[in-house]
Amino acid sequence: MNRNLFWDRPHDSDFVMLSASHLIALSVIALCCLALFGARFALRSRSGLRLGTRLLLILLLAASEGGLHVWYLSHGSWSRSSSLPLELCGITLLLSIVMLLTRSRLLYSFLYFAGIGGAFIALLTPNLIYPFPHFRFLLFFIAHGSIILASLYMTWVEGYKPTWRSLFFTMLCLNLVAACVYAANILLDSNYMFLIRKPSTFSVLDYFGPYPYYLLVEEAFAFVIFLLMFLIFFKLPEVYTARRAAARVKLGR
Repeated sequence: MNRNLFWDRPHDSDFVMLSASHLIALSVIALCCLALFGARFALRSRSGLRLGTRLLLILLLAASEGGLHVWYLSHGSWSRSSSLPLELCGITLLLSIVMLLTRSRLLYSFLYFAGIGGAFIALLTPNLIYPFPHFRFLLFFIAHGSIILASLYMTWVEGYKPTWRSLFFTMLCLNLVAACVYAANILLDSNYMFLIRKPSTFSVLDYFGPYPYYLLVEEAFAFVIFLLMFLIFFKLPEVYTARRAAARVKLGR
């Protein structure tokens, strides 16, 4: 039976985590992040280039979400219990679009942690069954890679920085979002954000124990990841820079 490996819903094989296609996709996203970092000074000094980059990221994010719904509808599989953007990455994707449009510092303070952290974990352990070169495979990695790039753009190009306050603000917001999504799950008989049960595919949640204990472990795990993101990329470099400056002043004397 001939199948369209790019578009059809039936598929001959499932996605395999850490397969060659998975590792290549991760490498491409990493290279895009490095390219953005390398171009940060050029982007800061050229307003047109900066605007073009923001618009490109907005287009990728919007096309990823829109393309997913087109695929659902074309196969008659759209369902309010599984197709709404109520997963964490779906929520952060939409908020990333708003952040890029408005350059909101409030959204950035949430998305630096929840957007990058959530998308990074999703990329490492994808809740995905469609292998390369399927449309859903490409859409998954484009969407999650763009979520990460959106917050990195605001950090490296626009000069935004998270704070201790934004770390705790993110944890508060995540709990509020989870409460709202849990209520939606009850109403829709759904499992958004895996608040009712674990995903059927392998994920980091498999190491966190049975329901409902894995939800508590997941929250502690998220806090540790966010804390490391803050300390390693912001606080430790600040401490190092301050000590070097103090040493130079002392030597100058």
